[in-house]
This record gives sequence, structure tokens and C-alpha cells, in this order.
Amino acid sequence: MANTKATPPIIFPKAEVLNQYTTRIPFKLIDHLIVVEAELQDNKGNFIIDTGSEALILNSVHFENHYAFQKKEINATGVNQTLDYSFEKKIDEFNLNGFRLTNKVSDVINLSHIEQTKKIKLLGIIGYSILKDYEIFIDLHLNQLTLTKVDKQGNPLNDKVYLEKIVDSLDFKLKKHTIVVDGFINNQKVKLGIDTAAEFNQVNKSINKKALQYFTPKKRLKLHGASGKNIRVLAGKLHRVKLNDNIYFGPMYTVLTNLNHMNEAFGVQLDGILGYEFFAQKRTIINYKKEKLYFIDYPISY
Repeated sequence: MANTKATPPIIFPKAEVLNQYTTRIPFKLIDHLIVVEAELQDNKGNFIIDTGSEALILNSVHFENHYAFQKKEINATGVNQTLDYSFEKKIDEFNLNGFRLTNKVSDVINLSHIEQTKKIKLLGIIGYSILKDYEIFIDLHLNQLTLTKVDKQGNPLNDKVYLEKIVDSLDFKLKKHTIVVDGFINNQKVKLGIDTAAEFNQVNKSINKKALQYFTPKKRLKLHGASGKNIRVLAGKLHRVKLNDNIYFGPMYTVLTNLNHMNEAFGVQLDGILGYEFFAQKRTIINYKKEKLYFIDYPISY
């Protein structure tokens, strides 16, 4: 077995520490991906926030010395597709601007194809293994991510985090690392995954035809998967999506695609994935320990 190599802290220079348990990190949208700036091993670059990824992933383009990594027997998952040829790297400390996470393991994968298509220096991807210990407020109104440390039951260690009022909540099931909610498309019951790195909503093209009765096709797109492969999909507007009688959505840009490969990789049968379009309509707080989503209204524009 190859030796693992210690990694110095990952630092988020633009983060604002609110208290010892809470930090707020501004993000930018690269196309529809949530991206935060960070520094690691004298490298300055970007990390994608990806609830669809199981692990912390480092880009092997910027972190060499493969002899120091342990090759994995299974592929990693995230950013819409299965990622190939991964190594593991021990991280002694992940420093989230004051939050210290110790003894974490990261996947080390070549992400150069994402760098090329998004035209950014990508250091890696922050996934479930890091995010699960926090309550995460994803705010596309202010373009900021608020992370609050929680206890084993999911209770925030600081109870005065949000100035905004929580207006609704929803239970979800955690299938491995995937957030799964029950919902309806045109009153047809569906199981949907929530993924911050899904640039477009995705619906399985084998879904009940009644659910697609109010899907309005617009054009065909070529999507770049995280494994570097291209797929052609039908894109359009999907109407009549709701999670319950109180939580519903306006028309959302959606692609029809085959989710069988992803379902197999994630170990869960999904009818669709809600991504950027979901967060663009709902300011959302994720609590993995409680398996709950909380929602805060967008300000009313006059």
C-alpha cells in the first residue's frame, strides 16, 4: 500500500467568521456551478460545492506525486457523472477559515476537462464528507454560503445564525450521500435528488409520460460530464413541479436524459435531479444530520 501524504490547511481568504461555529463564504457562479476561492499548498484556485459528490476531491493536475497516493478500487462520484481513475490522499487538516477538520481523506482525480470547459483553475470539489458536519445555507440571492457546525443530532452549536425567517421545511432521506425528496411532476409521484452541482435539472426520460405532459422542449444540448464524456440531451422548460402543497416551483429549465448509469453509481433510483434551478428559486438550508431542508423566502421586488 502506498504511503499517504499530509496536506497543509485549505484556506478560504474571503470567508467571514461570524463566531467560533459559523463562517460565511462568498461564492461566484461559473455558468451554474457554485464556486469558492481557496488556497492549498501555495496554490490559489477554486473549489466547486457539490452535494452530489461523496468526498473531498483534489485535482491531480495541481497535486502531483501520485506515488504518495493510494489507488482506489472503486470510482468516485460527483458533478453529474462518475469520475474515473481516482487515488486517495490523507489530509491531516482541512482549515475552513477557523474550522479545523482533521484526518480527512480526499479523492485525487484529474479534473482538467472541467478546468478547460469552465476556464477556471480548479483545485477540487467539496462534497458530502466535508459538508455533513454543518448546516449549510445556500443563498443565491446574496451569493454566499453559510456553514454552521452542528452536534451529532444536527442541532446548530450556535442558535443565532440567520437574520432571515425560515418559512418552510421538508424532510428528506439520505441515500448514501444523496439527498432524496419525494415530489410531484404534474401530480405524478417522483423521487428527486438535490444536487448543488447539477447545472441543469435532469429528468429520467423513462419517467411516466403524464409527468412530461407539461415539458416544453426547446433545443438539443451537448453536456460535458465530469468523466470527460459528452452526451446529447433534449432541453426545455418543465412545469408543475412541487414537493408538497406549500413548496412548488415556477417553470424550470430541465434536460431529459438517461439516469440509469447515475442511479447505479449512486445506489438509488431517482426520477430526476434538482440542481441550480431549484436553488435559484429556493434559498435553502441543508441539515444532513436531521435530514431536513429549510427554506427562506427571496425578498419581494417592487
